[in-house]
Amino acid sequence: MEKLIFAAVLSAAAFFADAQGVVDVHSHMLPQTYIEYLASHDALMDEGFPLPKWSAEAQLKWMDEAGVETAVLTLAAPHPLFGDKAENAAQVRKFNETAARLKAEHPGRFLFCAALPLPDVEAALKELDYAFDVLHADGVKLATNAGGQYLGDPALDPLFAALDARKSVVILHPHRPEPVSREVMRQTPLAMQEYLSETTRAVCNMITRNVLARYPGIKVVVPHCGAYLPIAIQRMKALTPVMQKNGLVGEIDYDANLRQLYYDLAGAHSPQAIRQLLTITTPDHLLYGSDFPYAAPVFLTTGLGKMKRYLSEESDLAPYRDMILSNNARDLFAISRNAINDTKEEKSIMPNLQVRIAEIEVFPEYLDTYLAAAGDVGAESVKKEPGVVCIFPMQKKGSPTSIRIVEIYRSEEAYKAHLATPHFRKYKEGTPHMIKSLELVPMRPLDAEHMNLIFKKEQRYATGRNIAM
Repeated sequence: MEKLIFAAVLSAAAFFADAQGVVDVHSHMLPQTYIEYLASHDALMDEGFPLPKWSAEAQLKWMDEAGVETAVLTLAAPHPLFGDKAENAAQVRKFNETAARLKAEHPGRFLFCAALPLPDVEAALKELDYAFDVLHADGVKLATNAGGQYLGDPALDPLFAALDARKSVVILHPHRPEPVSREVMRQTPLAMQEYLSETTRAVCNMITRNVLARYPGIKVVVPHCGAYLPIAIQRMKALTPVMQKNGLVGEIDYDANLRQLYYDLAGAHSPQAIRQLLTITTPDHLLYGSDFPYAAPVFLTTGLGKMKRYLSEESDLAPYRDMILSNNARDLFAISRNAINDTKEEKSIMPNLQVRIAEIEVFPEYLDTYLAAAGDVGAESVKKEPGVVCIFPMQKKGSPTSIRIVEIYRSEEAYKAHLATPHFRKYKEGTPHMIKSLELVPMRPLDAEHMNLIFKKEQRYATGRNIAM
């Protein structure tokens, strides 16, 4: 039993330390000024579905509960091209300045990739300089097309030359294809399929013109598990000799182009999707992405938990777990391995931390059975619930029937979700007759923002020793 309890605590320590390191490279910011701009041009439904509500507070709340340390903010679709050039450029500037302010207000929590007012290349070059030199952007976000100007268009070469000179990270995102009949997307909504086609189309355009081979300083993040690229690349390679023979394409340096591509796993990620991507890339080019706020937080949290499980359990993928969840993004964006604690003014990463102690007296005849049930629910909760930081059962010295359980949850919502889980209900329904008395004592952490350091230290201590569980 002592080993089981220790295992539950160690699992909590490992989870808490790991969870705070997750980096999300695919999240969107939808400030109110941009919503108002779209509404003024009757463009709120331009992508064929309602835009979700977003706020920095809501995103940080989800990040804290799910264990995401840092998120990269980008402007969501649609691309700002509904007014005249001056109005569109002004909207881009407002977005970039808002993103820069959020990054400054929440050190270590947000990065941002600047929007650019394409298809106006001259204005985009000016905004690029402002974004990097004044706002200290972490990269740029490019739409797959801006008013029909697709990536790979020769008109964009000056922009890519500037991005290359700055060794920029570029995050791609699909937008409504243009020109195309909207009837094509009436039966099957844009986000269900055409986004994948649109992403594949834009990346293939860049490859056939050797854009990334010619500008090797640029690193491009392809969204949504690489769209159809694992299939498309193989087909392109097979047909290249025929196309060259007919004068339709020139020489294509596939290896040089593919080396510059990274892939986020937002959307329908799975072990199979990762294995497909590994046919065209290497594990150090795979990145976690949430797509916040385009799915409900509970689904995003569940999806991240699912990813952690299969990256731990699938033997061929397990070596890449930390790379995908954190380390690859840190290398790509040059994020410190301890980004939050490196900031001069640390802010609480767990503002809604819930801590309580359960003081329990157990009938002696049920002691062993109760200890087993308490250990089981503690271990299951920590392993399966992202919102559970720690459940630590202990016996009072000299009084073995006096049990104390330290419970730590990321938020009140996480605690309420815990109460509804099957493993807690099993414990709740199976132990009342074993318990003589129970009191739940709410506690207030004196130093919540440094609690992650305590757990990381415990994890390093425990995993550095040969402990037989």
